[in-house]
Amino acid sequence: MPIERLAIKNMVCPRCIKVVYHVLEQCGAKVYEVQLGQAEVDSLDLTTVECIRVALQKEGFELLEQRSDVVAECVKSCLIALVYSDELPTKLSRKLSSYLAEQLQEDYARLRASFHESEGIHINQYFIELKIERVKELLSYRELNLTQIARLLGYSSIGHLSAQFRKVTGLSPRQYQKLSNPPRRSPGEIGLNSKA
Repeated sequence: MPIERLAIKNMVCPRCIKVVYHVLEQCGAKVYEVQLGQAEVDSLDLTTVECIRVALQKEGFELLEQRSDVVAECVKSCLIALVYSDELPTKLSRKLSSYLAEQLQEDYARLRASFHESEGIHINQYFIELKIERVKELLSYRELNLTQIARLLGYSSIGHLSAQFRKVTGLSPRQYQKLSNPPRRSPGEIGLNSKA
């Protein structure tokens, strides 16, 4: 049987991979591999596809079929993996556009257009907001200082990080840290079309 690749929205962590794997097996799919944003399975009949669609929705995921949505999810998965990598500055030693084009083997102009159509936000803005959410997470742990966080996320300086943080949140990193219940968003909540 031919292998089919499914694109799945809202997968952001290793736990998501386990849940999706379980859903696919429960619906009777033979699963070869599950990664952030996608799964490889044996060819599926329409009944199994519908079972998967419904079961994924119950778990907060979405089976994608439109090309722009599939491309956008691939871009998001690549960026999430990059932001949560300890090697972000090394991996992103060149432009983000070059990095994505190489990683996804696709022309960046097509990636950019598909992403904007699907998500209602530009790739660069999504990446900035994703990095700011990671900064918020790291600030909440209180294990790293702002210099270490800036270095980890590839910022040229604390000033650059702070300016970007203030532009996105309206607060400085220090003000954010002082909040009793600081607001955070998951990667799936970033962008106009991602809000449920």
